[in-house]
Amino acid sequence: MTRFIHDKFAKDYLEELLKDYGEVKASEKVSGEIKEIDVLFTPAKQQSSNIQILGLLGRFAQQPAIIEPYRNPASTDEICDCILKLLEIKALLRRETKANKTKLQDSEIPKLWVLTPTISETRLSSFGTMQKTGWLSGVHFLPDALRTAIVAIHQLPQTPETLWLRLLGRGSVQSQAIIELQALPLDHPYQKATLELVYNLRENLRVNQELESDDRELIMRLEPLYQRDKEQAIQSGEQRLVIRLLNRRIGEIDTLLVERIKSLSLEQLENLGEALLDFSSVGDLETWLNQQSI
Repeated sequence: MTRFIHDKFAKDYLEELLKDYGEVKASEKVSGEIKEIDVLFTPAKQQSSNIQILGLLGRFAQQPAIIEPYRNPASTDEICDCILKLLEIKALLRRETKANKTKLQDSEIPKLWVLTPTISETRLSSFGTMQKTGWLSGVHFLPDALRTAIVAIHQLPQTPETLWLRLLGRGSVQSQAIIELQALPLDHPYQKATLELVYNLRENLRVNQELESDDRELIMRLEPLYQRDKEQAIQSGEQRLVIRLLNRRIGEIDTLLVERIKSLSLEQLENLGEALLDFSSVGDLETWLNQQSI
């Protein structure tokens, strides 16, 4: 059951990160026996340079891509199934270009990226994988004709470039990535949305009765982060409310006073919310603030 929870998280997460850079289709069906591609990505014609912020994931998305994330280590059969989906997509593109009397360009054919939390060297060897110059460790390429790479998330270096892929790992790898995510600047374009998805994952796992040890550990690691962000959100809301009430009560307050208000604790903000009802000037606010630092 938890596998489906993690599958939905992975699809929603990848769609959230990639939607600004092209067309994202989650659970795209292909011909033959009904098969689903987890994420089929087609880059926009005018690729944004901002995609570099996604690091290694952004590099994958510079060309058409099939992304197949696995919560558990991908088996030999699962990797073969992924390759079959790629070949079926390629065959479909060939039929379409033939019908349109055009030539299928190599750049139009997706590359397959199989994301697995761990994988054995024996399994990698069985696919004849190789490392390529200019690529990070952990990215294992199959022979070129197969247009496929297996991404061993546990082997990726712990750098900002790999953060967005390590979030799809397991155990300590994923936990460390979440800590790094939380430490990103508040104005980072993907921090807030990604944290919301992670917290949704936490909620979905909490209601499940059959959790694996990794999932229990994930919930425990997320709890203090969730509570801290929740408290920060409450405090931020209280700050905005108090400042709005002050502006109405005594007129527009200057930036210095706003900063002093933002440095108050939640309890102090609540006290200020009551005290401001008796204010008649900015001087009353300054006097109250000075009393807090005594």
